[in-house]
Amino acid sequence: MTQRVFGITGWKNSGKTTLTCLLVEEFTRRGFRVATLKHAHHLFDVDHQGTDSYRHRQAGAGEVAIVSGRRWAIMHELGEADEPSLKDMLARLSPCDLVLIEGYKRESHPKIEARRLAASDSEPLAGADAGICAIAADHAITDAHVPVFALDDISGIADMIARKTGLGETAA
Repeated sequence: MTQRVFGITGWKNSGKTTLTCLLVEEFTRRGFRVATLKHAHHLFDVDHQGTDSYRHRQAGAGEVAIVSGRRWAIMHELGEADEPSLKDMLARLSPCDLVLIEGYKRESHPKIEARRLAASDSEPLAGADAGICAIAADHAITDAHVPVFALDDISGIADMIARKTGLGETAA
């Protein structure tokens, strides 16, 4: 099976994370298994000073796995290595029906651009990025060459993503 991916992109404070979470909830409600992959532009940490796993990484461990009866996580330190590609990260995910990708605005996968009027001081991405096949906005967009959805039209956006990715209306 080909991995179905669809992205949510936009500038800072445009509503990407909220839209991603609402779409995960919608697709999960429809019975699909969804994974997400988020790109961070800054140094981030999933554990903090004082935890055992943090101490392991500070001591020099290149990978630290944390396992419990409810979840597991592996943190991998890149050191001086290059950031892994989107393709490499997608290959690490467990099988699922759909991967929603937040960020990665420079990649070529199909995506929707989130826009908020409060964050509209940045140049629109649609038009300059052939991968953007729709816009989700909290304000009127009059010059779009792609379909425009209300930012809160989660069902309509999910239907469009399902059509674009070949995802059926019911779980496989």
